[in-house]
Amino acid sequence: MNEVLDRAQALATESFIASTGPGGQNVNKVATACQLRLDCYALRLSPEVFARLKELAGSRMTLRGELVFTARRFRTQEANRADARERMVELLTEAHKFPEKRAKSRLNRIGKEQRIKGKKLRGSVKAGRGKVSFD
Repeated sequence: MNEVLDRAQALATESFIASTGPGGQNVNKVATACQLRLDCYALRLSPEVFARLKELAGSRMTLRGELVFTARRFRTQEANRADARERMVELLTEAHKFPEKRAKSRLNRIGKEQRIKGKKLRGSVKAGRGKVSFD
């Protein structure tokens, strides 16, 4: 896991683009938003982890397998760069977590009998709702 994160940090490319949001006239002059791109195929992930990453990433993953993070919350390039890298690490960490297997619920005999009794009761209520014949 750590080697994947190290490889991701090394393979990530950053570019700075014009930002919107807080900053006043500064946003019109300085490119403070950070756009971080990461080629997922170069990470050489296992198929299960890649499938989870693709599902978690959603529209952040391009058709060429690149993850794109755009950070523009802060007024400085350094803060936005750190934010984008942090979000990348969180997503990769979440993709490496295996989902827990669901344990089957087990009903005892009394629980089964109560469930069947409830179903019979609902059936009898519904059976009483039909057309009324005046014979």
